[in-house]
Amino acid sequence: MSALFSPSLMCMDFLDIKNQIEILNTRCDFYHVDIMDGHYVPNLTLSPDFVSAVSKVAAKPLDCHLMVTNPADYIEPLSKAGAAYICPQAETITADAFRTFAKIKSAGCKAGVVFNPATPLSAAQYYFGLLDKITIMTVDPGFAGQSFIRQMLSKIEQARTLKEKNGYRYIIEIDGSCNEKTFGELYKAGAECFVVGTSGLFSLDSNLETAWKKMKESFSKAVAEE
Repeated sequence: MSALFSPSLMCMDFLDIKNQIEILNTRCDFYHVDIMDGHYVPNLTLSPDFVSAVSKVAAKPLDCHLMVTNPADYIEPLSKAGAAYICPQAETITADAFRTFAKIKSAGCKAGVVFNPATPLSAAQYYFGLLDKITIMTVDPGFAGQSFIRQMLSKIEQARTLKEKNGYRYIIEIDGSCNEKTFGELYKAGAECFVVGTSGLFSLDSNLETAWKKMKESFSKAVAEE
């Protein structure tokens, strides 16, 4: 699989959203939308209303990462707003995982799950076959700009091994510190989709077209060096 890229929309310039989305429409594979409730993580970012607004101009799937305590409350609003993927944190669905994924699928969306750095993949061993995507956090959730947690490379390798051994169809996505310093190691470990935020994309140049070109060049260089 060729590498996939998913810009983190909470890192974009909110005064230039429409223009930036139109630029990214011809370049990215997904849009990563962080939904936070101020409870599961101590801050608030994007919302179903934001998804509804962006869906009117976005030409690529909107992938909603639910950093919320009660993900079931968000499934219907997000599906109606235009979400393509709905991905709760593994830690929030231990009591009702199968019901949650059934609700996501019945709403017409694809289902994913997100693992915090300290959460083992074994937490999802009974429902891997239901997933369209898994996201491995390489930083603790809730804030942009944190340091890369290197222990996650072995978790990515494990996810790849499980996928190959069992024929799972999930995309292996990485969220946190995806940039020129980590691209090579992440790709070698088995990463298939990279969530690019401030360090990986938006801070590379004030012109987003130039920033995207720099990001892709740094990725190609990093992968070639591994």
